[in-house]
Amino acid sequence: METIVEYAHLRATGRRYDHQTSVRLGDAGPDGWLRPDGVARLLQDVATDDWASSGIADSATWVVRRTSFRAVGERWPTLGDRLELTTFCSGMGAAWAERRTNLAIKGEVLIEAVALWVPVDPSGRPLRVRQPFVSVYGESAGGRKVSGRVPRPGEVPSGVSRRRWELRQADLDVIGHVNNAALWAPLVEVASGPVDEASMTHHLPVLGGDAVELCSAPGQLWLVVDGQVAVSAVFNERAVASVTGP
Repeated sequence: METIVEYAHLRATGRRYDHQTSVRLGDAGPDGWLRPDGVARLLQDVATDDWASSGIADSATWVVRRTSFRAVGERWPTLGDRLELTTFCSGMGAAWAERRTNLAIKGEVLIEAVALWVPVDPSGRPLRVRQPFVSVYGESAGGRKVSGRVPRPGEVPSGVSRRRWELRQADLDVIGHVNNAALWAPLVEVASGPVDEASMTHHLPVLGGDAVELCSAPGQLWLVVDGQVAVSAVFNERAVASVTGP
């Protein structure tokens, strides 16, 4: 992958949120392996649960701008595996924060993930990070400052594969955007095998009713709306023979 991603380490002090779950039917493919959109859904759910249990009374909704994950273990999670998720704030800026999450089985971290989130008001306008957030999450961030800059996607290269990507009503979230996990589903369509490293950037929101074009090339994809790249991603695939089960 060309995208440079930093995976900050968990600090000894500060807030962390731990959760256990399983790889369920809806998140595994016919091969039994956890799909990339399943990874995104797990990350989204544990982040939501952490926020709900933080005790912060805030009307802000946090939306993701960029998510990256990588395999760091010898195996990949499969259907029925019991997962241990640990998530924590690994940095922040004026109007954004970075969240790190580890997915482990029996104490062995198999997947590391990092996401850039921004708070928005009910109308979708960005908000500054407020003091209650800093009070709860600041120690785990350890004063680490992160950039909220999301690079421009550039033009989709000529000669790539193009097709229509149909949206469903079930893909929409509470603010009318296509849900982050649903936007990872096209990656499952274009990858020829298990994906063990990926980074997805949201340049523009994808809304219900948008006519979306899915463009892809080896290791890359773009979701285009009205001629503009709304989402871009880069990814690496793992050789099927190297993916081991339980």
